[in-house]
Amino acid sequence: LVSEIKKRFEVRLHLHCHATTGMAEMALLKAIEAGVDGVDTAISSMSATYGHPATEALVATLAGTEHDTGLDILKLENIAAYFREVRKKYHAFEGQLKGYDSR
Repeated sequence: LVSEIKKRFEVRLHLHCHATTGMAEMALLKAIEAGVDGVDTAISSMSATYGHPATEALVATLAGTEHDTGLDILKLENIAAYFREVRKKYHAFEGQLKGYDSR
């Protein structure tokens, strides 16, 4: 879909997926390979389930490829550690989904 839209129209495409079914990571990767201009991710400590796929996983997957992000994985790990502590403060507000639901 991405490659066909890009062939026919001069538009920037951005993909937004939630990680509820376990398909978002693959959707982002395939869209990137097809030429999407941007994707949404979340730092790992705030990712998955109702959120977006983890930034660090995508950065590591793309490292050394033509789609390498140039992001520093060690800096991302520090950001994840910070938000891991922040997230604890909001535990009471989290949903019940604790893993993928591929139904």
